[in-house]
Amino acid sequence: MSNIVLITGASSGFGALTARALADAGNTVFAGMRQTATRNAAQAAAAADYSRDHDVDLRSVELDVNSQESVDTAVAAIIAEHGRIDVLIHNAGHMVTGPTEAFTPEQLAELYDINVLSTQRVNRAALPHLRAAGKGLVVWVSSSSVKGGTPPYLGPYFAAKAGMDSLAVTYAAELARWGVETSIVVPGSFTNGTNHFAHSGRPEDHTVEAAYETRYPGLMDQVAKKLADLSPADASASLVSDEIARIVALPLGTRPYRVTIDPANDGSEEVSTVADMIRHEFLTRVGLADLLTVNPAS
Repeated sequence: MSNIVLITGASSGFGALTARALADAGNTVFAGMRQTATRNAAQAAAAADYSRDHDVDLRSVELDVNSQESVDTAVAAIIAEHGRIDVLIHNAGHMVTGPTEAFTPEQLAELYDINVLSTQRVNRAALPHLRAAGKGLVVWVSSSSVKGGTPPYLGPYFAAKAGMDSLAVTYAAELARWGVETSIVVPGSFTNGTNHFAHSGRPEDHTVEAAYETRYPGLMDQVAKKLADLSPADASASLVSDEIARIVALPLGTRPYRVTIDPANDGSEEVSTVADMIRHEFLTRVGLADLLTVNPAS
């Protein structure tokens, strides 16, 4: 049976690629994006064209993850039409680049709102339906920066992704007894096929930014070039969308808790292996080993 899938941040990059890959696999996919009638009208039209040209069920849905009203409306519309959501994919996010000190606290709060609080808005709207069904899958698109190599000038983004990843870890345990599965997908620094670097935000405090430039001249360009050089020439962002589609297609109870797709190999997978082993051992020690696997409510 095909799944009803809701994915956030699906106007471009990993989100758009994943929406298409899941639709190609026979699922009904709602590609969440904001401003479908204005800013993202072309992306919404592209999704409709893809659906028609490939004879798949891919639909854009107005969804601004920074607005609880927008999130609630989108989820309610899907439930009204299909009565369920089987797969929820947290993909929406935004990157900023520059010296951390040059970002105002308000900028950091805005970044955390997009990358972290957005998942809570969507969860509060969608999870009651998955819990009522006693089954489902939540996919979190994390980042290798959470546990891998962390070059400077990306600090606020790294901190936000770490916050989201931490929520995912806790939710995995709290949803297990409801029969709702969790998979954390960890992409590395894909510099092609996404808009992260091209659309990244900049600090508002230009005076501090200029001061750092005297000691770290051209650092962000150096980092971007080195990250690109580390990745194999054939490292496509579709590796991530293909992996998500593979995970969704797996039977309940067989999906991986965490999987890393990092052609540059920044060390995240090795650290995650240790962290996840400690999580497994600790939950077992405190008598909560059943939370390591899904356990549908009777």
